[in-house]
Amino acid sequence: MTNAELENWHDYEVGSPREIVSLLRQIGEKHQLIRMLVKGEADVAVTSILDVDADEGTFVLDRSVDPLQNERIVGAGRVMCETYLDKIRILFAAEGLRETSFQGGHALLADIPATLIRLQRREFYRMPTPVSNPVRALIPLPLAAGGGSGVFPLHDISVGGIAILDNKLQLGNTIGLVYENCRIELPEIGPITTSLQIRNSLDMTLLNDKTNRRLGCQFVDISRGAMAGVQRYITRLERERNARLAGLA
Repeated sequence: MTNAELENWHDYEVGSPREIVSLLRQIGEKHQLIRMLVKGEADVAVTSILDVDADEGTFVLDRSVDPLQNERIVGAGRVMCETYLDKIRILFAAEGLRETSFQGGHALLADIPATLIRLQRREFYRMPTPVSNPVRALIPLPLAAGGGSGVFPLHDISVGGIAILDNKLQLGNTIGLVYENCRIELPEIGPITTSLQIRNSLDMTLLNDKTNRRLGCQFVDISRGAMAGVQRYITRLERERNARLAGLA
């Protein structure tokens, strides 16, 4: 999760100081674990909120068990944080990080963020894409697979990413692997370009004993224009589905 991702989710931004304090307190009271990205996915600490002081405009985070990582966190000054509250994804930046003491132990103090992102479950709702006329994703192939680009049909799409079908097992399925400059052809919307990160992989055996692989991919560094295109396409799919359901009623 990056600054660019926070920018992409501007439509789901919470700016009310009272609401932000309430959400941070709930995260702390429910002992929700927080992924703290010190330097992106390469340097991640797991922490939790110990206390929130609305009057001082600060909140207390548990320290990392790794002293060197604590030095990197404080040195960074600003880190990205990701957690869940009642199955709702919460994203925020922790700024002004400094050492503090809390209940006789060492901890980290940060400024309460001016905004945070709250992604309701419906924002990640996945819409199945047409089977008869599949949406295509053009993804650069690894050199080991011959290079060039492969064409992969979409299984579903959400504002968070896509699932593709890799029937010929051309792509690597290592979690966290990023494919850059991927092109997704959205019918009646036009092509969008984004990086895709592999988030999950599922191998399925079909009735004819053939293996099909479904790769769940997250959008990475997607532009605001491309995200708007994805949202328009999902809206179009929803309209078509609702029209079919109305016709069957």
